[in-house]
Amino acid sequence: MKNLKWAREIERFVAVKPQFILWGNIYDIYPKYIDEMVHSLSLNNYLKHLLRVDCAYDVIISYEPLIGFRLLEGEEEDCKLAIGKKITADKPLRASLEQCGEILESAVESSEISVAVIFNFSSRLRDIEQEIKINEFFYNAFRVMQNASPKLGKEQNIENMKFNSIFWLMDKESDFPDWYSIDNPHIKILSLAKPDSIIRDMIINRLSTRIKGFDKMEEQKRDESINHFIDQTNGLYANEIISIISMAQKENIELDKINEAIKRYKLGIIENEWAKIPKEKLLNAQKLLNNRVKGQHKAIVKASEVIKRAFFNLSGTQYSKYSNRPKGALFFAGPTGVGKTELAKSITNLLFGSETNYIRFDMSEFSKDHSDQRLIGAPPGYVGYDMGGELTNAIKQNPFSVVLFDEIEKAHPKIMDIFLQILDDGRITSGRGETVYFSEALIIFTSNLGIYDIDESGRRVQTVDNDMPYDEVSRTILNSINNYFKFNLQRPEILNRIGENIVVFDFIREDVAIEIFEKMLDSITQNLQESHQIEMDIAKIKSTLQIESTKNLSMGGRGIGNQLEKIFINPLSTALVQHNIQKNSKIELQELKEEDGIWILELT
Repeated sequence: MKNLKWAREIERFVAVKPQFILWGNIYDIYPKYIDEMVHSLSLNNYLKHLLRVDCAYDVIISYEPLIGFRLLEGEEEDCKLAIGKKITADKPLRASLEQCGEILESAVESSEISVAVIFNFSSRLRDIEQEIKINEFFYNAFRVMQNASPKLGKEQNIENMKFNSIFWLMDKESDFPDWYSIDNPHIKILSLAKPDSIIRDMIINRLSTRIKGFDKMEEQKRDESINHFIDQTNGLYANEIISIISMAQKENIELDKINEAIKRYKLGIIENEWAKIPKEKLLNAQKLLNNRVKGQHKAIVKASEVIKRAFFNLSGTQYSKYSNRPKGALFFAGPTGVGKTELAKSITNLLFGSETNYIRFDMSEFSKDHSDQRLIGAPPGYVGYDMGGELTNAIKQNPFSVVLFDEIEKAHPKIMDIFLQILDDGRITSGRGETVYFSEALIIFTSNLGIYDIDESGRRVQTVDNDMPYDEVSRTILNSINNYFKFNLQRPEILNRIGENIVVFDFIREDVAIEIFEKMLDSITQNLQESHQIEMDIAKIKSTLQIESTKNLSMGGRGIGNQLEKIFINPLSTALVQHNIQKNSKIELQELKEEDGIWILELT
């Protein structure tokens, strides 16, 4: 391939269009065949070679705001003859915006010398010039364009007749005044996209020879690695691909491990937190999780399976061995207070040694239209654009995280598109255009779907309770989840991406309630001993505490904790103050009773 598509468009249209707008990927590098070799060139250098060699322009000059004009190609005498001013390659000619307009007009009207002018950083003009000057400048350029005509140039060759052209390089097409370009037959607008697979192939095949292990690999294995490299850099700039190759060279990453270099570049980190997890933890995952979450055997088994799968990087590998999907996705459903959030925290602590890698979003806060902007950031021009999104910022700061989306059914339907992209591609683009990767994160959703329903009169009625066996509870909740995503949201693909990782949590049963009670009671006594060195003998009131704390299990473990606070922690705190209990004391709790709705604790 001699030239890129947009470059071939320039070759074709210089004879019929006096001006071009090139917008989009203007700061990248571009591969070009020169003397049968591929060279990586900046856009200015690519255009310089294209216009001089392929389009046969006599003189090519560039302009940069605040810097001025510089001669890129051609003779200085020809340049002076064309525009009436001396411009060199070494020293730029400073020019105000008004003088710039005069030079552009001279260049376009030159009949003896063919001239191309590359106008750099056109989008930045509004940042550095007064509005009235910019409008005058664009009007003069517009007027010149209307009066332009093709020229023969220095060689006076009718076959090479073309316009003396101006090439505007812009970030976005909309940065140009609408009146200038819309429905204007004298201007050609070309979008410069990020490198497609052909361009990535040219760059990677040319530069991958520098990567360690290239020469020692078998041809088939080398081709597989290169093809994977091309595939995994989809959406990256050419400059970024070169940076990945440089990183691989610097850090001695071999070609067959190029995925590691890509991951390090995308995430901006070197150490893999998943690799630090001791295998003993994985072996004892169920036991460790069960220490904090009681009575949810199925959920803990499923969570431990996902953790082990994530450690060995096997998530999604049935579809592709180079999957970029999150490390795992879990959907916890069930009644309130049964341990869904607690299990998410426990998983974080198991994986990373603390809960600092735990990111929680209460989706009831994201129920309004445009709530998605809170997660990924507002688009350019809107309030909060410079702040970024809460989710994208959190993952950028720590890609090795457990991300909990609590009560997913309360989120606005727009947010489901974000979830789908995370689960499918392992990445989302923020409002600022930055790509954020979730390939090292574990995603957990929770839901209360199926616990309640609305009857014919509009009243909220409970559909499951703790008198029902678990199988019936599970079946009812799963049906409700399926109906909600398939019929209410009409987004069954969300469930499809989660797959078999939907886990229904059981109600807290009596035997489990006692375990939770014992755990919470131990936590209270240990905390008092560690913080104030006060030992308690609770033998005489323990039975009363247990009965009162576990008699109503409708609110699950959270309800047990609330009761303990009411009937034990509050009266205990009052008694400690009233009796002026000092550090290093040992107390015996004698009686726990209720008087006029207030619990009183007697101690000695």
